[in-house]
Order: sequence, then C-alpha cells, then structure tokens
Amino acid sequence: MYEPYESWDAHRPPRSNRRPIVIAVGALLALILVPLTVDRFATAQVESRTAKAFQEGIHTPSAPEVHVRGFPVLTQLAAGTLRHVDITAHDIPASDNAGPLPVSELSLRLTELRKSDDDTEALARSAEATALLSYPDLSAALGLEISRGSRPDQVRASVPLPTGDDITVAATVSVLSGNRIAFKDFEVTGGLLPEVGRLALGKVFERPIQLRNIPQGLHLRSVTSTESGLIARLSGESVTFRSEDGSRGDSVEGDSSYGNA
Repeated sequence: MYEPYESWDAHRPPRSNRRPIVIAVGALLALILVPLTVDRFATAQVESRTAKAFQEGIHTPSAPEVHVRGFPVLTQLAAGTLRHVDITAHDIPASDNAGPLPVSELSLRLTELRKSDDDTEALARSAEATALLSYPDLSAALGLEISRGSRPDQVRASVPLPTGDDITVAATVSVLSGNRIAFKDFEVTGGLLPEVGRLALGKVFERPIQLRNIPQGLHLRSVTSTESGLIARLSGESVTFRSEDGSRGDSVEGDSSYGNA
C-alpha cells in the first residue's frame, strides 16, 4: 500500500534547511559579479579617457575606438601598465594645418602602455600599426589622379593632356627612411607623352611623401597598393604619445585613474 501524503511529506527535510545553501550561492555570485562589474566600469573609464586624450593629441575630428584587453584591468591599473591596448582612429590630419597627406585610418596595437611620472606623455614598450592612405588624399598630395596599379607595389596615374587625350603612367611605391614613401620606376603605360611632359611627371614622382602626425617611435616597414588606397605598415619600440605643448600625453590623459607608472 502507498503511504498517505502526510506520512510521505513528513520525511521531507524542512524547507528552511535549504536556506543556507541559497544564501551561500547568492554570496558566491556576489563575489563573482561585483568585482566583474567594477572591473568593467574601470575598463570603460580608462578606454574613454584614452580615446579623449588621443583625440586631443592627434587632433582627429572624432574620438577613436579604444579597447583595453586582458582581465582583470583593475590589477593592470594598480600596476600602472596596461598590457594590451588597441586603438583605431580615423581622419588623422598630416599636421595641425592639414598637411599634404592625412591618414584615413590608423590602427594601433600597443603592448605595455604606461604614462610618464609627470603625466605629460604615454609610452608603449612596443607597437604595431596599419595606416590607410586613401587615393583621393594621395591624388591631392601629388596633383595627379592616383589609383591602384597592376601590382601590389605599384600605383597608376591618369594624366589629362591639353589635346583632350589622357595617358596613364605607373610608378613603384617603396619605403624610405624617415617614414617616407617613394615613387620609383616611373613609366608610361598608355598613350603618347611628349618629352616635356615626361620630364614634368618625373619630377612629380621623384618627390617622396612623408607621413606626419605619426606617434614617435613608429617606423614605416612596408607599403602596399590596395583597392581602397595605400596600406602602410609600421612598428617600433618605446613608442611615445604626447601633445605638441607637452601638457598631456597623446594616448592616455594624465589622470590618477589610469594608474601610476
């Protein structure tokens, strides 16, 4: 025979006995979630300050995207060094007065970023960067309509003639010291170009273009012609971010919440 409900229920443990387990689980969740929430808040704060300082230092029209990698961030802030920081900025002018060749996009991967003792600059132990130089900006700098060439190391230019005809020319892009891009091996690839025009274009291409407003310590390693523009790859050690007047770091705002180097 089955036991009556009253008898079966009498063998169940009192419901109050489960309360310590519920309390323990709740406390454990609090120990996990509260530090996680605090760490995420600190991460958001340092990312926001870094973006603002970078924008003010390099004069971009909008704040860059900043991502601090690694968990927990609070321990990194306490040590004064952020292990890995990614920054993506857009429309970087060549100088304060909009120099000859702005950078359409600059993506930075920084390792061990810390600020100086006087809060005037930030220093990354090492950095890798990719810069996009658009063809419209490159065309404005050279005075020619520039587009992608037939090879990854080549650009093409279209040159209108007074007769109404167009010719196409090509040049090889390469790297020079001082973060400069050179245009070599200029050649006519379509149409007939008078000798005087050849000499004039040769002088245009013989002038290298220097990348400006690039963080100190980054060195141009390679340049490639792509569909959207030239892709310049840079890297370096002891990469410094600072404003021209030295009043603040270019990458991390001088604020105690970043941590003490």
